[in-house]
Amino acid sequence: MTTQNSARILCSALAIAGVMTAAAAQTQTQKAGGNVKSFYDLKTETLDGKPADLATYKGKVALVVNVASKCGYTPQYEGLEKLYREMKGKGVALLGFPSNDFGGQEPGSAEEIAAFCKNTYDVTFPLFSKVQTKPGDKQSPIYSYLGKASGNLPAWNFSKYVIDKNGNVVAFFPSKTTPDAPELKAALEKALAAK
Repeated sequence: MTTQNSARILCSALAIAGVMTAAAAQTQTQKAGGNVKSFYDLKTETLDGKPADLATYKGKVALVVNVASKCGYTPQYEGLEKLYREMKGKGVALLGFPSNDFGGQEPGSAEEIAAFCKNTYDVTFPLFSKVQTKPGDKQSPIYSYLGKASGNLPAWNFSKYVIDKNGNVVAFFPSKTTPDAPELKAALEKALAAK
């Protein structure tokens, strides 16, 4: 092998390593919720552990809620399901993220959460794997992004984010805002009407 060929092979190997390192860094950055330009750039898992790409919802308006099965706000599941059935035909996606962050009020396994939601409230909107919403090493990239983009993190279960069709956070509502609250519906309608 000539010196020239060796140099070419070495340059090629270094270029490939650089691309792979950049891709790995980008994946790590996304996992940490940093440098994400849109909610729809994120990936997660469904409640049953399958990969879920939030890009699936691009072009829709999403309502993102941190949910729990043993909370004083848990009856909001009924209103959320009603809202979802009423607005999904208009282009609204409702995305539930179970969390055990507040009062240990979502202690169950994925199977227990799914059974509770189906049997108690006939939930049909998508539920994702349990997440940590609070800041820290184990904070979900979903909530890292939502917190940075809106300036708000949940103070309790059933906090709500309205995400526009392009994946931007356009409104935040605390737990006490019910699914039938006029201001929540107005925010969803406004996001639907936006180009």
